[in-house]
Amino acid sequence: MNSMIANVTRNTRWPLVGILALLFVVAVAGPALAQSEGATVTKRTLGDNIAAAGTVGVVIMLLSVAGLSLVITFAMQIRRDILVPPELLGHVEGLFEEEDYDQALEVVEQQPSFLSSVLAAGLPRIDRPYHDIEASMEEAGEQEAAVLHQKIGYLSLIASVAPMLGLLGTVMGMVAAFDKIASSATSPKPAELADGISQALMTTMMGLTVAIPMSVAYFIFRNRVMNSIIEVSNIATELMDRFDHPPEH
Repeated sequence: MNSMIANVTRNTRWPLVGILALLFVVAVAGPALAQSEGATVTKRTLGDNIAAAGTVGVVIMLLSVAGLSLVITFAMQIRRDILVPPELLGHVEGLFEEEDYDQALEVVEQQPSFLSSVLAAGLPRIDRPYHDIEASMEEAGEQEAAVLHQKIGYLSLIASVAPMLGLLGTVMGMVAAFDKIASSATSPKPAELADGISQALMTTMMGLTVAIPMSVAYFIFRNRVMNSIIEVSNIATELMDRFDHPPEH
């Protein structure tokens, strides 16, 4: 009995292997045979997918161009050498050592920067109580900081809007795909749903592709602004401390 079962197993093993091999060949070679017989398979390119993103994709691409322009502009403008020019700082420190405050005021007014705006607010009040000088410099510093934060805030705006636009495109693409299914008398082919699905996926990807680097850029420039605020505050306090005279009794 056992020998019979072994013979049957041995005799049926190779036909079974042959059937499995045939199925594998058909599965692998089937698409190629279908294509060779005239069933052409169209491969979607990256350009096709971007085009499928539609109007939302165009808006996201425009946002990416605007964001890149802002990053390049801020990379040149929001630097320590621009906000706190070393030459200006050295010149002003020398004039303070010489107690030539009128010349120091003239110098900072001729070279606009974050540092010069703060010092220019305090120097005309050196004959007043120190708290007046300090209040004027604080107000000027807050105004300059607000301007810088407002500038880099556009990067944060783009980083927030881009993924929401991507989500909008995703919803629009899925709606288009479901409309295609609903309006078809028979089950639609996958190729007929490709445009809606491509829009759904591409807009999401494009939105994230814009939002991620914009978020990183905003974080970097925000840190630069904060470091500059702290540095300018320390420099102005150090320079103006000489006018902090104790009240006379």
